[in-house]
Amino acid sequence: MANQTLDLFIREALNRGEKRERISSALIAAGWTEKEVTAALGDYAETDLGLAVPKPRAYVSAREAFLYLVLFILLGVVAWNLGSLLFALIDSAIADELDNDYGGYFFVARETQIRQAIAGLVVGGPLFGWLALNIRKQRRNNPAMQRSRVRKWLTYITLTIAACTLIGDAISLVYSFLNGDLSTRLLLKLLVVAALAGGVFFYFIRDAEEGDTHDQTA
Repeated sequence: MANQTLDLFIREALNRGEKRERISSALIAAGWTEKEVTAALGDYAETDLGLAVPKPRAYVSAREAFLYLVLFILLGVVAWNLGSLLFALIDSAIADELDNDYGGYFFVARETQIRQAIAGLVVGGPLFGWLALNIRKQRRNNPAMQRSRVRKWLTYITLTIAACTLIGDAISLVYSFLNGDLSTRLLLKLLVVAALAGGVFFYFIRDAEEGDTHDQTA
């Protein structure tokens, strides 16, 4: 948001019917930068009313912050436990000589891992699905929720994490190949990580694009 003094001046000038070019020239001559002036003028729509008509602005809501934080935490719980479950199933399906060297230790640990992952999915999965559908319904009924700053920040943080995971996964794949350690078990695990991170990335990049498009047309 522009400086409050600048915003107040522009609003009053527009309400008096002053042209944007004259307002911009006067402010720049007074010492404001062109970037500051352009941004402040951009907060008001160009109309023939002769009045300052404000554009919708991003906002922060404590209630929505809570909902989105819980949603993204549940997303992490579901993704982590789904990956853990698939890893355990891959280990069970593809034998490794090291598993036999430690007796039944790896078998017991794998069974525990599977139970924990299933428990996490049973609890986190339905809660995540219900909350995601509930928030999507609220956004359809109240398009202004697209401008939530909390949603935007958490969306782009998630995109950053997913992108870094995909890059790290690709690096691990190439390194293992060059090092001669690319076993079937490792390859499948890398594919699981890529599928989970890729799914999250493409879902939220679409969500972010929809939000940005809404901001531009609102």
